[in-house]
Amino acid sequence: MDIIQQRLKRIEEKKKFIKSKKDRRLQKYSSNFNEMFNFFLAGYRKGLLDFCGSIVNTVYDSEQEDGKFSFRQFDNGRFKNLDKLPTQHPNILKAVITGKKSWGLFKTEYALGISEANFTKEEILKEFEDRNLVIPKVLIIEFENEIQRLKQLKYSKYII
Repeated sequence: MDIIQQRLKRIEEKKKFIKSKKDRRLQKYSSNFNEMFNFFLAGYRKGLLDFCGSIVNTVYDSEQEDGKFSFRQFDNGRFKNLDKLPTQHPNILKAVITGKKSWGLFKTEYALGISEANFTKEEILKEFEDRNLVIPKVLIIEFENEIQRLKQLKYSKYII
């Protein structure tokens, strides 16, 4: 009887580590995802993307996923209704989420300043270059589109 209980216990422990097909698929990271993850993390650590306007609460939990997979889950909306985000790497998760939210906030503010001719796009990109941060191509395109959108919005007021 004791041997049967031990085997059942081992089976239950193995079931904890078996993930769904969707989770296994999400753990395969593309080079674009890795590039964005590293950019947000480095931007936070170098002090350029460290303000997002909201509080990001992370909690250490040894039974949860690592920081990169937790960020992937956050991106996909799994932590949408949670106040505290559980992960094995709370500092990394907080840094990456803050960096992502900060980029969204500053991208709009930078684009607004450029469209109003307060500063140039080159000045903004130079700030990132000075700190050895390479902005991913996807984010550069997003940034340029935001600049164009705000310029069109500004100049559409003058057209009757």
